Amino acid sequence: MAKKDNIVVGLDIGTTKICVIVAEITDEGVEIIGIGTHPSKGLRKGVVVNIESTVEATKKAVEEAELMAGCDINVVYAGISGGHIRAFNSHGVIAVKEGEVSKTDMERAIEAAQAVAIPTDREVIHVIPQEYIIDDQGGIQEPLGMNGIRLEVKVHVVTAGVSSAQNIVKCANKAGLDVADIALQQLASSEAVLSADERELGVALIDIGGGTTDIAIFQGGTIKYTTVISLGGSQVTGDISVGLRTPSSEAEKIKKKHGCAIVSMVDGAEMIDVPSVGGHKQRSVSREVLSEIIEPRVAELFELARYEMIKSGYDGVITSGIVLTGGTASMEGVAELAEQIFNLPVRVGMPTGIKGLVDVVSSPMYSTAVGLVKYGVQHATETQFKRGGENVFNKMLQNMRGWAKDFF
Repeated sequence: MAKKDNIVVGLDIGTTKICVIVAEITDEGVEIIGIGTHPSKGLRKGVVVNIESTVEATKKAVEEAELMAGCDINVVYAGISGGHIRAFNSHGVIAVKEGEVSKTDMERAIEAAQAVAIPTDREVIHVIPQEYIIDDQGGIQEPLGMNGIRLEVKVHVVTAGVSSAQNIVKCANKAGLDVADIALQQLASSEAVLSADERELGVALIDIGGGTTDIAIFQGGTIKYTTVISLGGSQVTGDISVGLRTPSSEAEKIKKKHGCAIVSMVDGAEMIDVPSVGGHKQRSVSREVLSEIIEPRVAELFELARYEMIKSGYDGVITSGIVLTGGTASMEGVAELAEQIFNLPVRVGMPTGIKGLVDVVSSPMYSTAVGLVKYGVQHATETQFKRGGENVFNKMLQNMRGWAKDFF
C-alpha cells in the first residue's frame, strides 16, 4: 500500500472496543478515508490489564483501517482515560522582561503555573492555558505583543499515572505504531462534538465509554474542569447479563438493540428473545424488564456525574446544558433521563466538521476517535515521539507549551 504524508490517524483504545480512524488533510478540510474497529478485552475501566490482547486487537483494527483507506498506518494520536487521571487548576505569575509580552514570557508564566508538587508516579499530559492577566486586566486569550509589567496565567493541568500512560504507548508500539501524542479522551471528544458557542456560554461534556465516564466543563471558550468516573456502559451490560441470566456477549447485543433507559417509554407488551447460559432454552422476556435493569444503573451514573459537577464548583456556569457522547449515549431514553436528573437541556453529540465517510462515523461511539484525528490535524507538524516511548513524557513536556494554547 502507498504511503501518504497528509494523513492523520486517531487511535481510541477503549474498554469495549479499539477504534482506528484515518483522515486525509485536504484543501477542503478533514476527510475521513478509513475506519477500523475490533472488540477490546485487554482493558478494565480504561486501563490496560492485558498487553498482548490489546496489541492483537489494535493490529486487527489497524489492518481494517489500512484496507479501507488504502495506505500504511505508522503514526497515531492516542487517547487516554481511566480512574488514574487527575486534573487541577493552577496559577503562575512572572515579571515581563522587556515591557512587552513575548513567547518566552508566556512560556515562563506557564512554567511558573506548573511548578507544583506532583507525585513521582504521576506525569503531566496537558497544561492548558485558561486565561492570561496583564497588570490585573483579565480575560486575555492572546497576550503576545501586549504591553505590561506583570503577566499572570491560569492553567488547567491534567496528570496521568505514569505506568498507565506508558502501557498505552507500549501497546501501540508493539502493534507497529509510533505515538505522535497522547490526548485526554474527553478533550479529544470535545473537538468533535462541541460548538464554539457552547464552549463560550458554558457546557458540560459527558463521554460515556465502556469502562469509564469522562466529564469536561467548558466556559468562556476554555476548559474549566475535567474528571473521570470509573463507571460506564460495560457495567450496564454486566447488570443485564446477571439480571437476564445471559452471556455478556448476548447482553451487549440486547442492550444495543432493545435497551431503553426509561421504563415508562417502553411498551410492556413488547417481548424480546434472550439466549440462556449452559445450553438451556432461549427465553422470552418483556422489554419492560430489560429497562427496569438499565434505568437504575444509568441514573446512578448521571447522579455521580452531577455530584462531580457540584463538587467542581462550576455547575452554575453550564448555561447551554449537557452534551452526551460515547456509545451508551445512543441508547433510547438516555438523553431524556439525563434531562430529568440534571434539569438542564441535553443533546447527544455526534462528530461534526468532517468530510468523507461521514455516514459511517456519524455515531456518538466514534466521537473520541474523530476528535483525536481533529486534534492531530492541528498538531501534525509537531515533533513525533520515537518508537519505544522511553522519552515520551519528556518530549511531551517540551512540545506542550507550543500547542496547548492552540488546542482551544
